[in-house]
Amino acid sequence: MFPPLNLPDGVLALITDELPSPADFVLHQSIISNFKLPAKDSKRKAVILSVSESWTRWQAIAAKSNVNLNQLKDSGSLHLIDVVPSLGPSEGSDAFRALFDKITSIFDATESPSAPTLVILDDITALEWIGHSTLALSRFCRALRALCLKKNATLLIRHHLITPEEPDALFRLLYQMCSYHVDVRPLASGRSGAVSGEVALHAGPSLPPTTSVKLMPRSTALQYRLTESGVVFFERGSSRGVL
Repeated sequence: MFPPLNLPDGVLALITDELPSPADFVLHQSIISNFKLPAKDSKRKAVILSVSESWTRWQAIAAKSNVNLNQLKDSGSLHLIDVVPSLGPSEGSDAFRALFDKITSIFDATESPSAPTLVILDDITALEWIGHSTLALSRFCRALRALCLKKNATLLIRHHLITPEEPDALFRLLYQMCSYHVDVRPLASGRSGAVSGEVALHAGPSLPPTTSVKLMPRSTALQYRLTESGVVFFERGSSRGVL
């Protein structure tokens, strides 16, 4: 994942946000960094499972960082799946079978099985809002996580928190699966012109015993400012960008 988070390949990161501080930038910067980072043995790949974000917006934001998603898509390095039309007519877990099979076929068809792959599910909350049960969503995410672990792919799942102080059932289930929790929050004092919000990085229950990743609790969370060209991170009390 992009600095300053610097998460390794092959992990599951749960990304949570709130209405005043959407975590769109985390997902977009992750895609951009994925294709800018060098791969040791083969080209990097990505699969975007999009529920509410348009392909046009993905393209436009990446283009600001000189990443051409259209070219990557045409070359087979990037796959975008529109989730809702890909769901089956059945209810419950069976509704996700066709989607899961489509994702599996993408992995199976790759010419370089060892290619570092990033999978983004954005956003799972919208699927719950349109009527899919917590049980069906958690089962799909468990199956997706198992597939990504098998393929050593990085999985990012975005979940909106409506009542941050009272986490919902879906958050609790997703949290139990994750290696890291990327916690995007608004400032307690409200958004300002200089600061858009804060990002903390917590260990998840599935974090390996040994990790070199520097965690950032809320007490030392990085602040960020969204700009026309991307995002700038800085330490609390300083408007000087650290990256």
